[in-house]
Amino acid sequence: MNKIYDTYRPKGFGTVSSYLMVENPEELINFLKKAFYAEELNRSINPKNGVIANIILKIGNSCFMISQARGEFLNMRTSFYLYVDDVDKLHQRAIENGAKEEFAPRDMEYQDRQSGIIDPSGNYWWISKRLVNKDYED
Repeated sequence: MNKIYDTYRPKGFGTVSSYLMVENPEELINFLKKAFYAEELNRSINPKNGVIANIILKIGNSCFMISQARGEFLNMRTSFYLYVDDVDKLHQRAIENGAKEEFAPRDMEYQDRQSGIIDPSGNYWWISKRLVNKDYED
C-alpha cells in the first residue's frame, strides 16, 4: 500500500468512503434504518439553519456519511454494492420499506446472487451474495 494512505481512519471507514448528498436526508436515513438495519453513529446539525450538516451511518462493518444537498450538489445519484447473506430477504425488506425494484433476485454468471433496488433518494443498491468462497477472477 502506498504510504500516503497509511493514516488514521475512524473505525468502520475505509480508505474510500461514500458521502451522499440528498434532498431529503431524513427520508433516506429512515429508509436505510428500516430496510438495511443501518445504525446512526453521529448527527451534526447546522446551527444557522437547522439542516443536517452531516450524519454518519453504519451498515454491517461499513460507515458512510449523508448530508442535506444544496446548490450544485442537488440531484446527485450513486450506487452501492451491498454484500449480504440473504439477498431475497433483504431485497423484500427494502421493497416493503419504500424501495423500487430495479431487478428481482437472481443468480448471475459471475457467481453472485443479486438483486437491484432504488432507494427513495434515487440511489441504486446492488444486493449481492457471493455463491462461491473465492474472489472475482477474469
